[in-house]
Amino acid sequence: MKTPTGNPSASSGSLTYRDAGVDIDAGDRLVENIKPFAKRTMRPEVLNGIGGFGALVEISKKYREPVLVSGTDGVGTKLKLAFELNRHDTVGIDLVGMSVNDILVQGAEPLFFLDYFACGKLDVDAATEVIKGIAIGCEQAGCALIGGETAEMPGMYPAGEYDLAGFAVGVVEKADIISGSEIKAGDAVIGLASNGAHSNGYSLVRKIIQTRNADLKQELDGKPLADLIMAPTRIYVKPLLALMKALTVKGMAHITGGGLLENVPRVLPRNVVAQLDGQSWHTPALFGWLREMGNIAPQEMYRTFNCGIGMVLIVDHRDAGAAVEHLNVSGEKATIIGTIRARRGDEAQTQVA
Repeated sequence: MKTPTGNPSASSGSLTYRDAGVDIDAGDRLVENIKPFAKRTMRPEVLNGIGGFGALVEISKKYREPVLVSGTDGVGTKLKLAFELNRHDTVGIDLVGMSVNDILVQGAEPLFFLDYFACGKLDVDAATEVIKGIAIGCEQAGCALIGGETAEMPGMYPAGEYDLAGFAVGVVEKADIISGSEIKAGDAVIGLASNGAHSNGYSLVRKIIQTRNADLKQELDGKPLADLIMAPTRIYVKPLLALMKALTVKGMAHITGGGLLENVPRVLPRNVVAQLDGQSWHTPALFGWLREMGNIAPQEMYRTFNCGIGMVLIVDHRDAGAAVEHLNVSGEKATIIGTIRARRGDEAQTQVA
C-alpha cells in the first residue's frame, strides 16, 4: 500500500511532543519540586494557589478603601553571568525584589507574585534552583507565590540559557498612598544600603569583565568577586512597612536602572532638589572596583548603579533620627544622606557632591 505524499511512512513511527523538544514529564517534575517552596509563602488571603488555571486571592477586610498596586520586571543581563558561573540560586530573589520594591515605594504591601520561566530545553535541577530563589524572595517580602508559567520552547534560547519575568500585586489603603506630593525643602533624605549592584547595570559590568579579562575568583573585600557580583537584590518590604506604621514617610525611590540620578526625581515635586552628600554613606568595594576597572566617570557611576544605596526615603527632618534608628534596629543599614532644597531653574533634581 502506498504511503500518501507528505505523510511519514509507517516505518518512521509516530512523533511525540518530546520528539519536538518539549518534555511534559520534566515540567511535571518541576511543579512537584517547587510545591514545598511555594507552600511556605502562602498568605491567608490565598484561596487556591499552584495547580489551577488561575489563582484566587481575596483582599483582606482590614482595608477600608483598598487600592491594588502592580509591578512587573525581569533580571536583565545578570542572567548571562548566572549561566556562565552556573549559579541559579539567587536570580529568583532578584526577580522578586525588582517588583516588590517597586510597588513598596507607593506604600503597598505585596500580596502575591507570579513568575514566567522560559527556556529552550528544561533543566529541572537548574529551574528548581531558580524557582526556589523566587520562593525565598517571596518569603522575604511576605507575599505569596501563587503560580506562574514554565515555557519550554525549542530553538528559542541557546542551550543552558533561560529568561525570567515576574509580576507582583500589592494593596494599600487609598488614604495612605505615598505620592511624594508633600515633600518640601528642609526634609531629610535617608538611604538604605544595597546588597551590591542588585539587578541593574549588568551590561556594563559584563563589558568590564570581558574587556579587562577580570578574574571572578579574585578576592575583593574578603570575598570572591563572583559572590559580590551575584549578590541578590535586597528586599526592603518588611522593615519599611513597619516603619510606615510608626511615622510618616513622604516619598520613596527604589534605586534601579538610572541609578540615584534618575530614580530619586521620580518621587519629587518639580520645585525641589535632593542634595546628596556622596561621602555620607559607605560605598561597597564592588563599586570602587567597577569604577577603576572601567575608568567610569563619577556621574556615569551615579547614573548607572545604585552605588551602595538601594532605597531612598524622604521624611520630615524632625523624624529623620527616629527613622534611622527604627531601620537600624530592624536590621537595615540606614543613614541620612542628604536634604531636600529649593530647585534653581531647571537644574537636575538629584545633585551628588
